[in-house]
Amino acid sequence: MTGGSEPKRAWQRMLSGRRLDLLNPSPVDIEIEDIAHGLSRVARWNGQTTGDWAFSVAQHCVMVEALAVELSPGLTAAQRLIALLHDASEYVVGDMISPFKTAIGIDYRALEDRLQSAIHIRFGLPPQTPVPLKKLIKKADLQAARIEATGIAGFTEDEARKLWGKSPAVPNSGAFDPTPLRPDEAKARMITRYRHLSAAMQA
Repeated sequence: MTGGSEPKRAWQRMLSGRRLDLLNPSPVDIEIEDIAHGLSRVARWNGQTTGDWAFSVAQHCVMVEALAVELSPGLTAAQRLIALLHDASEYVVGDMISPFKTAIGIDYRALEDRLQSAIHIRFGLPPQTPVPLKKLIKKADLQAARIEATGIAGFTEDEARKLWGKSPAVPNSGAFDPTPLRPDEAKARMITRYRHLSAAMQA
């Protein structure tokens, strides 16, 4: 077989030793440690934030889960885990802004959806997020974006109000603090939340 006819590599080796096929991801090749490690090193806002560290997707995911609970305190542990993992596919594909995803087209979105479904199956969740929960998580996601925008991304209150509405009323808790964490701290925080919710699902 000539070099030009060899199939191109479509898998990535993870630090856990797993080899994840991006075109046909298998749940057995997905580990929470790989997800949290990768997301702790993926920057939100393309890195255009204040602080000594990038504000990571891992830290954002923890914030979104907390905001989802503020919006709907009766969420089950499984529903909260879905919120925590709502951007988990980005540990492989990165955090692309929505307009760029649209420009790339449906193939990118299909790849992202397949990966997200495999992640859900790996952790005992439904392959697709139910529509009502998806809408709730989206609302929490937008609230997180607003907190991040004014806290670390240089947006004024007037700009944020026009784009995301009024600021959400949240408790004075570390989960809602947009101060960027070190990657190892963001990773640990996400894994801790996962373990808590996973244990609650098994109780």
